[in-house]
Amino acid sequence: MSLNKNIINKFINVTSLAAIATYKYIGKKNKIAADKAAVDVMRSEINKLNIAAKIVIGEGELDDAPMLYTGEKLGTGNGPSLDIAVDPVEGTNFVANNLPGGLSVIAVSEENNLFNAPETYMEKIATSNNIPKDAIDLDFSVEKNIKNLSDATGKKINNLTVCLLDRPRHKDIIQKLNKLGVKIKFITDGDVSGALLVTSKKYDVDIFIGVGGGPEGVLAAAALDAFNCNFQGRFLFKSEKDILVAKKMGIKDLNKKYDIKEIIKGESLFCATGITDGDLVKGVLLHQNKFFTETLVTHKNNSINIVKSEIANT
Repeated sequence: MSLNKNIINKFINVTSLAAIATYKYIGKKNKIAADKAAVDVMRSEINKLNIAAKIVIGEGELDDAPMLYTGEKLGTGNGPSLDIAVDPVEGTNFVANNLPGGLSVIAVSEENNLFNAPETYMEKIATSNNIPKDAIDLDFSVEKNIKNLSDATGKKINNLTVCLLDRPRHKDIIQKLNKLGVKIKFITDGDVSGALLVTSKKYDVDIFIGVGGGPEGVLAAAALDAFNCNFQGRFLFKSEKDILVAKKMGIKDLNKKYDIKEIIKGESLFCATGITDGDLVKGVLLHQNKFFTETLVTHKNNSINIVKSEIANT
């Protein structure tokens, strides 16, 4: 087992310290500075670990350094070979404007088990593990997915809640949802955390749909897998450059629907530490010269926990 308890605790520490690094930028209207602070700490802390890690989903290519770029090698080089996906600050606008839902996120798998997603949009759909896998599908109409969801949950259509990003590109979907009479939970950013709202009844979200970032889709799938949730994703390519990059990554079928088991395989770990308070976890708190954090941690063996950390303000 590559992801033993010691390594899991170290990655919890990585996202906790990255979240703490953004604390002084919360509400300061400077999302770039907040993101850079988290990136710098995340890189520094991962480089201390006795692992041979590669960033398979980062924040750009080598030329975009100092961001954690796709293909970057991290760790001491000694220890297990791991693939890592990062989003040092998911919801940079949330942090910059002191709004709920800012997170520092990392997903880890054994080598070659985490999908290397291109920097392009992805069509996504996710439901809880209580819904039959064949009940929802990206190829179904909005109406069919909602009707099937109603049948599967035993809820009337007007009691269902759909979560999606509040974006102009979702105008047609929103019109159809309004016509059906479902409840809509709009999110302005952070579609990793949005997708995770299907994992528990306490969030009152029955389905997550819409178009968001492809890398974020992989991060969400890494967490949803531990909950045995349903997830499908399909990349959307808007330019020849996007298509060329995808083909270089080994994507042959540009219209393929990816099931969760094709996105994340084997043993995996997901950590999301709160920066600002949100549905999933509380944000960073500074009290009596100590930082307090909460991290949602999912491990492929179905270990799902909220881990609270206390770190001195040095």
